[in-house]
Amino acid sequence: MSTRSRAALLGAVAAAAALTLSACGSGGTSGGGGDTNFVTGNNGIDTVKKGERSQAPALSGRTIDGKTVDIADYKGKVVVLNVWGSWCGPCREEAKYFSKVSKAYAGKGVQFVGINTRDSSTTPALAFEKANGITYPSLYDPTGRLLLRFPKGTLNPQLIPSTLVLDRDGKPAARALQALDDTALLKMLKPVLAEK
Repeated sequence: MSTRSRAALLGAVAAAAALTLSACGSGGTSGGGGDTNFVTGNNGIDTVKKGERSQAPALSGRTIDGKTVDIADYKGKVVVLNVWGSWCGPCREEAKYFSKVSKAYAGKGVQFVGINTRDSSTTPALAFEKANGITYPSLYDPTGRLLLRFPKGTLNPQLIPSTLVLDRDGKPAARALQALDDTALLKMLKPVLAEK
């Protein structure tokens, strides 16, 4: 086996292991270790104070409908990132709430972006969005490469579904590692939106 083949195999094994750990679940624990500066509330939402946040990794690529999205283009807006898969039961449960809140906050300085992962093609992902009234873009990340860009010990998406709220500077301010209804989603979103 060539060195290049071994490197590709090791990369694939690492990605598969990370995705296995992020199997569709209904909750989780804060990851990392060391001084992460984030606090888990009793509602399962992790938050980081404004002055202690780190920059989100570069997140860009092709969407499930063939367009391109770069999260950096939304700087100045609060961004709600939702990691989902069409195969994920909790994702199906929360989708109607994300659709509702994204439409209610359109034009109010908030941009929703999905990250679709572990769907082997865009066909089920597109059907999922249509069935749930999702009108915001979703990056297509079948192997989880975008998710692996988040450093360990940060507000990183560890489960599917996961939701992150990025502040106007593109820094993760809040994270939930569980399915959310509209009330819980707004508890994450409103404090970040109110920041000056």
